[in-house]
Amino acid sequence: MTRYRRIDPEITRRKFVNWALGVAAGITGLSFVTIVGSAKPVNRETPDKLPPAEGDILVYADGAQVGKPIDPKNLEPQPTRAYPQAKSGDGQPLVKSGDTNNLLLVSKFPEAQLKEPTDLESTAQGIVVYSAICQHLGCPVNWRNVDQTYLCPCHSGVYDPKQGCKVIGGPPPRPLPQLPIKVEGDQIIATGTFLIPPYGISETDFEEYKERAEEGNKG
Repeated sequence: MTRYRRIDPEITRRKFVNWALGVAAGITGLSFVTIVGSAKPVNRETPDKLPPAEGDILVYADGAQVGKPIDPKNLEPQPTRAYPQAKSGDGQPLVKSGDTNNLLLVSKFPEAQLKEPTDLESTAQGIVVYSAICQHLGCPVNWRNVDQTYLCPCHSGVYDPKQGCKVIGGPPPRPLPQLPIKVEGDQIIATGTFLIPPYGISETDFEEYKERAEEGNKG
């Protein structure tokens, strides 16, 4: 005859309670992980990420004079890398180096060599300024001395800085954005933000971009 062992109900209750607590803890932990994992950091715009704007002074982006205003007399066709510098709320210099698109190329040519579609009214003394970021996939462009063009090293996009940085080779969909400038004394000063959308900014978003530039320097 098969003998059945009687199960102590107290032991059964304890096992059930422990099992239930374990499941609950697992669900709670999973929910917590899910919530934390799905949470996205808030993308807060800091002043150094604001677009170039009217009144910004162009300063050296690298080299021995990094952060100092660029002297127009020291420029040549081979571009100098620059950032726009504004003033912070407390009046201190604020270099806008937090946004990749704010890296600039500053070239100086004989004025007669600058042709449309360059916006000639946005140049000064043969100085022309563009965003350094390729309009294809966002790589910084370099100087190609053999034909005085800007060359993207990633996918061989070629821009002509003497003709509004129009695309003359490779896959970029549009020119590098020109930054309007003027010369005052020994400084180069922006008279506005980019004339066309920089990399990653659509035509639709460009109006908001320009508003950010204008409002940023007011703050």
